[in-house]
This record gives sequence, C-alpha cells and structure tokens, in this order.
Amino acid sequence: MPDWLAAIVLGLVEGITEFIPVSSTGHLIIAGHLIGFEGDRASTFEIFIQLGAILAVVFLYWDRFVKLIPTRLEMNPEQGFSGLRGLLLLALTTVPAVSLGALGHSTIKNDLFSPTTVAIGLAVGGLAILLIEPRLPQEKYIGLDSLTWRVALLIGLFQCLSLWPGMSRAAMTILGAMIIGVERKTAAEYSFFVAVPALCAAVGYDMLKSISSLQGSDAPIFAIGFVVAFISAWFAVRVFIRLLGSHSLQPFGWYRIVVAGAVLLVL
Repeated sequence: MPDWLAAIVLGLVEGITEFIPVSSTGHLIIAGHLIGFEGDRASTFEIFIQLGAILAVVFLYWDRFVKLIPTRLEMNPEQGFSGLRGLLLLALTTVPAVSLGALGHSTIKNDLFSPTTVAIGLAVGGLAILLIEPRLPQEKYIGLDSLTWRVALLIGLFQCLSLWPGMSRAAMTILGAMIIGVERKTAAEYSFFVAVPALCAAVGYDMLKSISSLQGSDAPIFAIGFVVAFISAWFAVRVFIRLLGSHSLQPFGWYRIVVAGAVLLVL
C-alpha cells in the first residue's frame, strides 16, 4: 500500500477511535499490521497524528478550554471546572498515568505492543463495559462543574489501566468516572479534556525519543495523517456525544469482544 494511502487509513482509524471506548492504540497496531505499515517510522507517525485528534477536541470545546485560563491565582469551589481549579483537577487526573507510563515506557513499548496483547486488552475492557454498565450507582455528579478533587484523582487511577494497549484511555476514564457516580455524558466530556494533557505528554515524550529517525521526506505523509485524524475526530466526538444521550456503552463492549476474537483468529 502506498504511504499516502496508509496515512489516510491510519488517520481515519486514529480520529474515529481516539475518544470512544475502543482503544485507538489497539486499532492502530492492528491496522498497521494488516496494511504492512510497521517499524520505528510507523510508530512515530501513529504518535504524531494523535495531535490532530487532540486539536479537534480543543476546537469543539474551545469556550470551555478558554475558561480554564486562570485570571487570578486563587481557587474557589464555586469556580467549578474553570480557571486554576479546573487546571488542577486535570493535573490530578493526569499525573498518575503519565508518571506510571514514563516509568514503564520501555516495557510497554517493547513487550506489550502486539496484536495478541491488544486483543487481550480489547476483550477485558469489553467484558468490563458489559458487566459494569447494568450495575452503575446513582448519578451524583452531573456536569463538569460538579467534579471534585476526589473524583479527579480516582479517575486518574482508573486511567492507569489504559497503559495496557487495547484497554483504551477513553474507556477506562469514562467507566471509572461512571463507577464513582459521574453521569455518562459528563464522564465522556471529562475524558475529552483529560485526553489533551495526557496525550500531549505522551506524544511529546515519544517524539523526543524518536525524532532522530525521521527525515524531511516524511513530512507530507505526517501532514496527511494529521489532517485526516483532525477531521475524523471532529465528527466522531460529535456523534459519540449525541449517541450517549440515548444509548449506553454496551454496544462498544460487544464490538470490542468481536474485534478481539477476530484478531486472535486472523493474526
């Protein structure tokens, strides 16, 4: 497959799967394996195009991101999810997974990035969705402004589970939030915001380690993947939020299990 076509395919995969509970990393590993786009260059490409998906969320929630800019260095519980308090809530959620990911970076990259480990992560995450969704507690936190320090930290601990490829950062943050009483739509929206610092940290760390393997001729392919990821993520987030208004996450659980079985059978 030509590199430009591979860039389009992987850009679509990244954009569509990054913010829904199916594991974008897992799908990229599987897709790259199927189309023969693998190796150090491919790994760096897959990391880079995440920035396109991140930018889509920033544009979609621009007003809320602007409200996170501190106007004064003080915290007021009535601020909700804005200003310094909002930034510190995001930091509290982000630090556990980023710290653990940095410590185990080599092990994760060298030992866990394979179709088999992805299939395991997809299946386990899918079963978790199917088991947890019917047994959710009463909703206590509705709207981003209702989130507390305890909720932010607990979501951050759940997010650590997503370091296993295939588990899905979105799935673990959304499920973790719902387990502690966060309303489904609020949980999904918070996972979008958490994705920005978490993914920026991961992308920045990986890019610094692999930038030496890139050449100027790689720029067009990276640009294509970035743009495709941005556009597809824009639409995927809008559709996902609309679906959560009338559907549970259970269809995603069944989808994950089917894909996991297919991967084990084919790859």
